[in-house]
Amino acid sequence: MPVNRNALIRYKTIDQCLQNRYRQWTLDDLIDACSEALYEYEGIDKGVSRRTVQGDIQIMRSDKLGYNAPIIVKDKKFYTYEDPDYSITNIPLSEQDLEMLTEAVEFMKQFQGFSHFRELGGMVQKLEDHIYSHKTDTKPVIDFEKNENLRGIEYLDPLYQAIIKKKSIKVTYQSFRARNPQDFIFYPYLLKEFRNRWFLVGRRKNQGGILNLALDRIIQVSESEELYLEDKDFDASTYFKHAIGVSVSPNIETEEIKLFVNHTHAPYVITKPLHPSQELVDKDNYGIIISLQVQHNFELEKEILAFGDGIKVIKPERLKRKIKDRLKGAIDLYDTEINESGLIAANRKLSHKGFCNLNFVFTQRIIRKIKGILDSEWRELDQRPYSQRCFLQKHPRLKEFIFNPNLRRIIHKIDPKAFIVKAIYFDKTPQSNWFVSWHQDLPINVNEKIETPGFEKWTFKEGIHSVQPPLEFSKNIFSIRIHLDPTDANNGALQVIPGSHNKRLSDEEIKVISSNSIPSLGEIDAGGIQLIKPLILHASSKSRSQKRRRVIHIDFASMELPGELEWLEKDVI
Repeated sequence: MPVNRNALIRYKTIDQCLQNRYRQWTLDDLIDACSEALYEYEGIDKGVSRRTVQGDIQIMRSDKLGYNAPIIVKDKKFYTYEDPDYSITNIPLSEQDLEMLTEAVEFMKQFQGFSHFRELGGMVQKLEDHIYSHKTDTKPVIDFEKNENLRGIEYLDPLYQAIIKKKSIKVTYQSFRARNPQDFIFYPYLLKEFRNRWFLVGRRKNQGGILNLALDRIIQVSESEELYLEDKDFDASTYFKHAIGVSVSPNIETEEIKLFVNHTHAPYVITKPLHPSQELVDKDNYGIIISLQVQHNFELEKEILAFGDGIKVIKPERLKRKIKDRLKGAIDLYDTEINESGLIAANRKLSHKGFCNLNFVFTQRIIRKIKGILDSEWRELDQRPYSQRCFLQKHPRLKEFIFNPNLRRIIHKIDPKAFIVKAIYFDKTPQSNWFVSWHQDLPINVNEKIETPGFEKWTFKEGIHSVQPPLEFSKNIFSIRIHLDPTDANNGALQVIPGSHNKRLSDEEIKVISSNSIPSLGEIDAGGIQLIKPLILHASSKSRSQKRRRVIHIDFASMELPGELEWLEKDVI
């Protein structure tokens, strides 16, 4: 005789109770739990009898249903499973069960091919494969894509129930861009899967338009007493018709997307179209050209980028620029990878020659971020200065961008005990066309600027701040110049004389050496750095272009500061 629905609810309830080993279960407790379950699922408010639950326990203990549940009684009072890992849901299928499931699969397979039953295809294959593996005691021969670690799956059932029962919900949600989670009332309409991720589609209270909430960003879901707001115009079959993925903008028109696909990837795109609107426009020995009628969204870009060098955007121009920028950003990530051998070579060159140029230390994205912050803050000034001292103290939020992993590795390779003693920002615009003659930097506090026709330079007055530290201290200092703009001979790139950093030079020696040496020009791309020793002879010329040259100059030391040099800013990193 088949088991009725009420009995199955009781068996499942008893099973869940006995799996919970954090409390002890008496027969009365099990009776109460079964009564509550029947009321919740079936609306039966008549309590379950003692005799009924006792009979359920005996049936679960027997092999009548194939359970053979190891139910024992402790202290003549408390029911529990002898095997803590046992559950009736883990028992293998019986021969009778397999035969019945086989018949069910054969029945459902009859409907495959009908438009209304296309959704059954995957389910039938999963079930058929499961039956086959049980019958033959072999491993499954079908492996469906799954993500067992995907967050938010536990919300699928309550969200599904809210949709079919037309109930509003309270959601605690934090998007990837939000700093803090938000609580709001949501009216759910649809659960949608895309690329093995689940999304909840609906409306947020007091906000217009359809929203997508990623289930893996949902922190909490609870019932709400708010009146459910239904959108009778929302139709999933048409809402997502002109978009790839789940990001749909009702106010954005679809447009023709033309893509060239090379001959290697063409078969994949032909046999698995990117979108139902895909059409073959042209074909030759090099590849194919296809067109799509879709909205430009994030998922479209990801589809194109997934093919790497196998796809090229022909039109529209805006999408082409976007893909080019993202590909450049991807290359930038590889270019800014610094290996150990490169660090060793750079440190050796800094020690022997007194300087070293390294490109691709910062990604262009970070450089744009730094320049954006500086420009937004400097716009508030009445007159923009072309240099700023105590730079990191005045712009502390830039530290997280400046001291990226690459720069930290470089500093640590030069000297693990290094600390900052000076930070200056230079903004050489075409309007402030200054240059610096050949000189050596000394760790002194500059407090005066002298200007003469055609020449500007920093100097200092005699006094307490003119005290020069020991040569040993000067040798232990190194500087890092971070270039925010491309720097070359046309916009005043720094020139250095290799090997001139081992001693303090007199004015006469500087004149002789600079006149008889071939300097090295510090041509550096935006995002590159220049490592120099302060005593190295260096100079810069006037700009011959209309380009800005923005440089962040930071001095580092690694030994205790002499008492008379306490004015140096010390910012341990």
